[in-house]
Amino acid sequence: MFDKSKVERHTISILVENEPGVLARVIGLFSGRGYNIECLTVSEVDAHKKLSRISLVTTGTPMVIEQIEEQLRRQVPVYSVQDLTVKGPHVERELALVKIVNSGDKRVEALRVADSFRARTLDSTLESFIFEVTGSSSKISAFIDLMGSLGAIEIARTGVSAMSRGSEIDY
Repeated sequence: MFDKSKVERHTISILVENEPGVLARVIGLFSGRGYNIECLTVSEVDAHKKLSRISLVTTGTPMVIEQIEEQLRRQVPVYSVQDLTVKGPHVERELALVKIVNSGDKRVEALRVADSFRARTLDSTLESFIFEVTGSSSKISAFIDLMGSLGAIEIARTGVSAMSRGSEIDY
């Protein structure tokens, strides 16, 4: 039996019509009810059909997540809402740009860490590097933590993009 009061992290994929104001309505639903969005990405997925996918990560009890899904399904023009966390196997990825400013042996160590995380070096100066790293949110966070121990850092993260695995196409 599961604990109905336990707060869980869920990745939700929402297929919407690509028109002005749709994102504002989705965000308004969250802010109006006091739900938190940890990350949010939006991109057009079919220009011909004018469809966009909103991927968002939120937290809540199972009951709150269910309420969020139902309220999203009532929004117009939302075509589908999928809780990828519950639906089954899915792929999640995030991209981050991480600038690190350091010198001496810490520069060599930053390159070693970047190599172990398969991060790409996008820019290099005598005082800094900019790395691009992709993967799960936890991998990105671990990379940032390690780089932070080697110098001053600046971070830009994309947020999670996700889709279900398998042969099913959602649109």
